[in-house]
Amino acid sequence: MNELQLRGALCEVGRRLWQRNLIGGAEGNISCRLSPRQLLITPSGVSKGHLKPNDLLIIDLKGELIKGEGKVSSEYRLHTAIYNGRPDCQAVVHAHPPVATGFALAGEDIPDNLLPESAVVLGSVATVPFAMPGTDEMSDAISPLVDDHKTFLLANHGAAAMGSDLYDACFRMETLERVATVILHARTLGGARPLPNDAFDHLLKIALNGSLQ
Repeated sequence: MNELQLRGALCEVGRRLWQRNLIGGAEGNISCRLSPRQLLITPSGVSKGHLKPNDLLIIDLKGELIKGEGKVSSEYRLHTAIYNGRPDCQAVVHAHPPVATGFALAGEDIPDNLLPESAVVLGSVATVPFAMPGTDEMSDAISPLVDDHKTFLLANHGAAAMGSDLYDACFRMETLERVATVILHARTLGGARPLPNDAFDHLLKIALNGSLQ
């Protein structure tokens, strides 16, 4: 995609996340790579469900504003930590999905061996220790985890997902909330049973063939 197309796609992803109650108010942040050293990112204090292409900002990997009008969100550190650690990552979504965030508040992991989409789409979901949002603590907390994970629960905060493009990151966030909801329902029915070991191993092999590991 060229820059104009990326701006349109990012706005569409913002609306999708808002419509699905994965973000509310002015919550959340979305970004994608424009080049190896530049990002297109949502501004601070704006509803992600009502974005216009010209609302978006261009920043460098240090969070410095290159182009656009608006305030750069302090949460840029979360995004740049992921991009700096994963050259294959092309987009990042940070949202507050209610059920998945409930897991993050309770200190509960989301296992990857209960549902096929957990193994293939989410991979091993990392739980990031609490760090004050918008500070260097956040980048310090998530950086050690980005090599081996593409989906993250942020303790007492929300969730983040990386993707090979904007839609990939968005869909991964949707799947995280869906999986968390199904696991919660299963627990009310006596507990979730894991996938058979051979099936889980097969799904992991499928996941290894994906575009973003």
